[in-house]
Amino acid sequence: MNKPVVLITGAGGQIGSVLTERLRLKWGKENVIASDIRWSPLAKEGSFEILDALDIKRLDDIVITHKVTRIYHLVAILSANGEKDPLRTWDINMNSWLNVLETAKKHQLERVFYPSSIAVFGPHNERVQTPQNSNLNPTTVYGLSKVAGENWATYYNSKFGMDIRSLRFPGLISYQSPAGGGTTDYAVDIFHKAVLSEPFACFLKNDTRLPMLYMDDALRATIELMQVHPTKLNPAISSYNLGGLNFTPKELTSAIQKVIPTFKATYEPDSRQVIADSWPDSINDSDAQNDWNWKPQFDLDKMCVTMIEELKKKYSAQMSDSIAKA
Repeated sequence: MNKPVVLITGAGGQIGSVLTERLRLKWGKENVIASDIRWSPLAKEGSFEILDALDIKRLDDIVITHKVTRIYHLVAILSANGEKDPLRTWDINMNSWLNVLETAKKHQLERVFYPSSIAVFGPHNERVQTPQNSNLNPTTVYGLSKVAGENWATYYNSKFGMDIRSLRFPGLISYQSPAGGGTTDYAVDIFHKAVLSEPFACFLKNDTRLPMLYMDDALRATIELMQVHPTKLNPAISSYNLGGLNFTPKELTSAIQKVIPTFKATYEPDSRQVIADSWPDSINDSDAQNDWNWKPQFDLDKMCVTMIEELKKKYSAQMSDSIAKA
């Protein structure tokens, strides 16, 4: 099989910054083009293009210039930030996606990846082990845009014979990049505070259970899904549920305290609590397990140990750089 030529839109974000590195290792730096609306450090390690994903002509030019065969479309304004300006969020999330779909159709691209989210679910769903085929009744504009995005993917797949694949990500936790304005951000920020020996004020109640996933598992799921032969995937599924971890802020605090016993957290819920209360406690991803053998590798304790170890290395390296420059 020939190596694909991959374009990643929104490559500077939480997922894109680490997915770009992973795909460059897999396919080679010359075959993975990162793009974003502004310059990114990813430009130092391989091909990079400045791209406003609302500019379809610029997108078209990049696809032609690099002979792109696959697009991973990661541009989005997330749940909490999206509520600050709903119309702008809808414009960016939806019109950038339609630009990718039209460009992929025009150039008959081999495959497209679209990240969806547990934000597609709403308060009227089964909260525990939310099934794949639940009614989608989101309460945020981010969730609304993801439902519409899934439906557009299904439309282009059936109408034009395209191959668009999608995952409904839970909250993602990584040490490589900061969170991007979502309701599950606390589960990233808390580790930075712990490693810096600072107390943490969580913006959710201590017993708010939400689905989460460590970034390594999310990347592996993405790459695995994009490699599966089309005949193994269910055409009736617009976006696969993806499960992994589920925990409360209090449970996460306790897991961190196993590694850093002096760490302390308080719970001061704000407007993001309403969003969290509309989402599932846990996700049923049996279709992903059955269709392409999905299985997470990180449990809560393993994730905590890894996050703390990696962040300590990161902060130590930053301190060494500061001393060297002084």
